[in-house]
Amino acid sequence: MIATILRQAPSDTRASIAAWRQLSDILAQRGNQLGDDDIRRSLHALAVLRPRVPEAVRRDCARAIAKRGRFAPLVALYANDVAAVAAIMLSSAQLPEADWLAMLPATSAMARSVLAGRSDLPRGVYRALASLGSAAVALPQPAVSVEAAPAPVVALHAAPDAAIGSGTSQISELVRRIDKYQSTRGQPATAAAPQQQRSAFLFETGPDGVIHWVDGVTRGAVIGLSIAEAAFGGEPGTDGVAAGAFRQRAEILNARMMLEGTPADGGEWRFSALPWFDPATGQFRGYRGSARRPNRNETPYGRPVGEDSGDSIRQLIHELRSPLNAISGFAQIVAGQMFGPVSQGYRTMADTIVADALSVQTIIDDLETAARSNVATAIDPSPDEVVDMGTVVTQVESDLAPLLAEQHVDLSISRVGGPFMGLANDANARRMVGRLLTALIDVSETGTILVGQLVTETPHDDMLQLRIVRPASIRFATASDLLDPGFSPEGEAPGAAVLSLGFSLRLVDSLARAAGGRLDIGHNALTLHLRSANSKTEAGLEAQQGE
Repeated sequence: MIATILRQAPSDTRASIAAWRQLSDILAQRGNQLGDDDIRRSLHALAVLRPRVPEAVRRDCARAIAKRGRFAPLVALYANDVAAVAAIMLSSAQLPEADWLAMLPATSAMARSVLAGRSDLPRGVYRALASLGSAAVALPQPAVSVEAAPAPVVALHAAPDAAIGSGTSQISELVRRIDKYQSTRGQPATAAAPQQQRSAFLFETGPDGVIHWVDGVTRGAVIGLSIAEAAFGGEPGTDGVAAGAFRQRAEILNARMMLEGTPADGGEWRFSALPWFDPATGQFRGYRGSARRPNRNETPYGRPVGEDSGDSIRQLIHELRSPLNAISGFAQIVAGQMFGPVSQGYRTMADTIVADALSVQTIIDDLETAARSNVATAIDPSPDEVVDMGTVVTQVESDLAPLLAEQHVDLSISRVGGPFMGLANDANARRMVGRLLTALIDVSETGTILVGQLVTETPHDDMLQLRIVRPASIRFATASDLLDPGFSPEGEAPGAAVLSLGFSLRLVDSLARAAGGRLDIGHNALTLHLRSANSKTEAGLEAQQGE
């Protein structure tokens, strides 16, 4: 049977799903009876098929075979899938103690946290988890202590089932770790406000994502809010990070929550939460988590920052440049065969490292520019340098061609009026246009067209305008959301661009203001304004003609 399935190469998604289900079922039922060669080939086939099989199908398969998941290699394969799939398998799989001990070193922290929350594993497994230390488990099962969980927290107002003990202890541990982190951050004395502002609370949601239990704040401020959908326009609710994680039943870390109410309860919060499942059926039951007030380094764009923040960033950048230059230098030595002949494979890897180092260097340059520019204060315009913005836009379009092809996005920027002579440094003009377009391409959906205009409205207009229509993914996001470095349209933090949309827009605005311009975020488009050199050029020509 295995040989028959492996001989048939799946030609489409439907065939891949069928092969995935068949191989998973056979290994779950008869894996311990198969030969080593059949097992190896089957696991290799599943690893190849996994990217072609939708996550929902993999979750269904995990749910179907979890109760009879007694074949360790198959459990290990599912345990190294995405969090939603791994949690379903690991919450119910039954393996001998020796198999669990062999698997633990190769599992992720999230997978080990699921195992730590179970109460039916052999004692040797819990000893092995404890020996790995709390750093090796996403949310470890803490020992019972005064520090771990106060008495009032132990009795959660939820259904009395076997999951309550593990869920409560995990939440208590999360709160303890957050409090410890906050104590080391050196919060300002003003945080202990005279209005007795609350600093943390616990909550629990149902399977629909609606919060139905809370402890630590006024119930009316939180009960009824949903973490399954992002709130826009400053309304009470959570951001896209939480909504994206909820759809995948993944762990939520430091997502934003806005509350209305008294000064003690209202305002901005940061919350973290874990999904929990019924131990008997594996059914998703909701999220349990905790919220805290944001740290100073997590405040959105436009809020006051410490006077030494720029110095800290510059010091960090200095520490990054040295190892980066060393890595790039050695890679260039290998690629250039300066110490002797090198195989083609090593030269290819060295060329890749050099290219990656250049990309990282560009990011560091952007960070350094952002550290130098303080958008909260007025910035003197840069010396007048005339640059052809039409040429700059054309060159940036050419540079972004590989990214556009990779993202399957088309870029169409038309010219209205002209000429397009601006007063700005040539390098900064390229960086402004390039960073703006790159950030919007990153958040554009596959197959869409990013549309824009380069505009000179009148012969004597004092500003050039580069208008880019908002991509559909950020069509209804507010300006404060777009400028927030923690904002993500889909909440897919692990897959987001290296530099966030908020950072990129703030950088563009900083560079534009340094040149006497600005970045406007309108309802339909983002508009980069730069001082025009057209009127000055025309005035010079008229004076010459008059003479």
